[in-house]
Amino acid sequence: METALEGIWQGLVGLWSYLETQFWLLTLPSRLWQIGILVGCFAVSVLLAVIGRRRLRNWAHTREGWPRWRLRLLVIFERRLQLMLFVLLSWAATLAMQQTTIWTSRSYILELVATIASVWLAITFAARIIRNRALRRVVVWSLGIWMTLYFLGLTGEVSRLLDRAALEFGEFRLSALTLIEALVVVGLLFALARFVIQVAADRIHRNEGISPTMQVLSVQLLQLAFYSIAILVGLRVVGVDLTAFAFMSGAIGLGLGFGLQKVVSNLVSGLILLFDKSIKPGDVISLGDTFGWITELRARYVGVVTRDGKEYLIPNEDLITGQVVNWSHSNRFVRLDIYFGTSYGDDPHLVRRVAVEAAKGVDRVLTHRAPVCHIVEFGDSSVNYILRFWIDDPTGGLTNIRGNVFLALWDAFKENGIQIPFPQREVRVLDGSRLETLRADSLRGEAAE
Repeated sequence: METALEGIWQGLVGLWSYLETQFWLLTLPSRLWQIGILVGCFAVSVLLAVIGRRRLRNWAHTREGWPRWRLRLLVIFERRLQLMLFVLLSWAATLAMQQTTIWTSRSYILELVATIASVWLAITFAARIIRNRALRRVVVWSLGIWMTLYFLGLTGEVSRLLDRAALEFGEFRLSALTLIEALVVVGLLFALARFVIQVAADRIHRNEGISPTMQVLSVQLLQLAFYSIAILVGLRVVGVDLTAFAFMSGAIGLGLGFGLQKVVSNLVSGLILLFDKSIKPGDVISLGDTFGWITELRARYVGVVTRDGKEYLIPNEDLITGQVVNWSHSNRFVRLDIYFGTSYGDDPHLVRRVAVEAAKGVDRVLTHRAPVCHIVEFGDSSVNYILRFWIDDPTGGLTNIRGNVFLALWDAFKENGIQIPFPQREVRVLDGSRLETLRADSLRGEAAE
């Protein structure tokens, strides 16, 4: 540790000496003029960017019907407008200075800053292929800083400084330089892997010969394979010996056993759901109080959208261990039951015929699987029936179709004079009861008045 600290201190001393020399060169009159010009270019770019962004946003509001990718490009352009303007102004100043003088030293700072700004602009645009925001920022800042140091001639000093800042465990050595290189390389490989996966996933989804479940499984296996390869190749590219991580396998296994039980359980449950095809995108399921259709199968959860627009992210483990009703597992036919009662004075044969015909006249009720109606009970106040009918579109909702059938029954019963009774109670006051005595006393008192 002491040796590493001594190396870091020596690197800092050497870097400071180099920067001190370069700072003295910046005090020359010709370079101070160039710095002043760059400050002016920056101020003008800020002013123009403020005006340009306002007009660009107003113009964008008038672009109705534009596809999303065009709007996204417009937002990217708007966010980098100031840097683009600074690059244009600094290169214009560089060319103007080179045309007015034969001394290259009088445009050296201008050309250097314009080149570095151009590289930063190119990196920010190229990094848009990385979808993960945190990873994209790491790649942009790492590459941008490294290219800046390269044009400033500081890569050697900084590389030695970062390489001296290292942790060593036996034969394993991890320096700050290796870590930064690994992050950049892995980030670029992740972006490449994501592009390949998106292309492959589009082709898989367009193949109608592959079931929806196998499509999801194939895409997830591709993600696992390509991302794993990206990590391994990235580590090998920067010279990391993977065998040095062998001692960490026990700790990782212990962490998975205790801290990541639920995560691993959901991952394994997700694979089981994909292999046994018990649920798939588009299925209508009920789990507890949740009723909706499956929109996506992910490695950790299943997305379910209900009729009221709520989206539930149900862990895969709950679908494996809980009781799930899949309304469209083997087919999309669903039988629904509704109960009603009629008066004892109504002919039950007529009631059954009217109820069946009323159900057949409701949209979404299947006629080739004819509704049926049966008596189920002689109740206290009514003869109770059950009406059963079939639908083949459970995604359209269950409560609404039940309500429509009830309305059809109401209208049909009114047309045929069938009554829907309700409980009636008759209260009688017995002679000699306390209530009767109080009532008689009250009547006598009123008569005396």
